[in-house]
Amino acid sequence: MTSLPAISLGSDHGGLALRRGLADALRAKGHAVLDRGTDTDASCDYPDYAQAVGADVVSGRARFGVLVCTTGIGISIAANKLKGVRAALVQSADAAGLSRRHNDANVLCFGAKYVDLPLALSCLDAFLSSEFEGGRHCRRVDKLEP
Repeated sequence: MTSLPAISLGSDHGGLALRRGLADALRAKGHAVLDRGTDTDASCDYPDYAQAVGADVVSGRARFGVLVCTTGIGISIAANKLKGVRAALVQSADAAGLSRRHNDANVLCFGAKYVDLPLALSCLDAFLSSEFEGGRHCRRVDKLEP
């Protein structure tokens, strides 16, 4: 039996429902899920969840991360502040797959205002089934780290 990679998930209050749906789907497929919250719909700060998920990815506790806020913009900016995180904000399965193949993205970000659960699952499937192509993309990805 192949062990599926652990995935760390986090969201602020605006992404709570979508994150919970993604966590349930990942568990159903056999992934270990590190759910970093939030656990309520009370207003909270998205950078806290970006940092928690980013720390899981950078440390190796999780192979990938998924972050959700209302637009996806703030949480992706926050995640990309962390050394070693390459977070991609996507709204299509094509973009999600390309983020892995061309950018070696390790965190996928969604805006719950723009992406519903079926679309997010399609994006996540494309992301998880894609591998970094290397080659010409390596020198570009290398330039992303300070």
